[in-house]
Amino acid sequence: MTSLQTRIFPLLFVVLWSTGFIGARLGLPHIEPMTFLFIRYVLVIACMTAIAVLTRAPWPSSGTAWLHIGVSGLLIHGIYLGGVFMAISMGLPAGVTSLVVSVQPLLTAVGAGWLLGTQVSRSQWLGLTVGFIGVGLVVAAKAGTEFGLMSLVPAIAALLAITAGTLYQKRFCPAFDWRTGAVAQFLPTAAVTLLLALATETGHIDWTGELFFALGWLVLVLSIGAISLLNWLIRHNSSVNVSSLFYLVPPCTVLFAWMLFGDTFSGIAIPGMALTVWGVYLARK
Repeated sequence: MTSLQTRIFPLLFVVLWSTGFIGARLGLPHIEPMTFLFIRYVLVIACMTAIAVLTRAPWPSSGTAWLHIGVSGLLIHGIYLGGVFMAISMGLPAGVTSLVVSVQPLLTAVGAGWLLGTQVSRSQWLGLTVGFIGVGLVVAAKAGTEFGLMSLVPAIAALLAITAGTLYQKRFCPAFDWRTGAVAQFLPTAAVTLLLALATETGHIDWTGELFFALGWLVLVLSIGAISLLNWLIRHNSSVNVSSLFYLVPPCTVLFAWMLFGDTFSGIAIPGMALTVWGVYLARK
């Protein structure tokens, strides 16, 4: 692991992961959430299988390894992304959704001490608290939007899943090949998502240019690029360090929404962004 990778990969991950909310916003008007995710997962499995075969990547060596990698994928991708997409489709604003899932670093810090025996320093606790306050300021203007309380349920499920998935992967399968590991993660994820789509959705799809672009972006940039970076970060960093990066996602999402869609944000978002960056710096010291 080089110093350049240590500096660049976390920032690159935050930028790529932040565009997931933008992709959801583009695609969801034309397709139901579980159907959208199932098609995305199938395309990822096809791409990563081809890459793994062509590069002769090593596959997981045992059934236990397949199981652990699959469970981590189901939590981090299936339940987390399913919850986020479902919450947005139910009318929960993207800013509020990102705020709910941004509690993850605090939950991960608690879980890391309990499940992994990781020592969380005072500086890290301070950074996590400051970062959460900053995120709250960033999305404060959006939080005033009316939405049904039931739309919070899938967002909370997503929060619990991404927290559990990060801790589970760090504990049981921190290191695996990113190419074949992606296939192992997305196979059970696609199966469960298909069952949910068949049980709850009509399968209607409006094949528009926006949907094609959103699918391509989410497959290539998010599910291949960002997820590969996330696996690398989990392997080389503590769970608290990795989770703290998720605080930077809402500010980046707000900036992308401003640049691409002309969304506005109040002046309070600027000090909120500064607090968030400072909090992440403290948490990762």
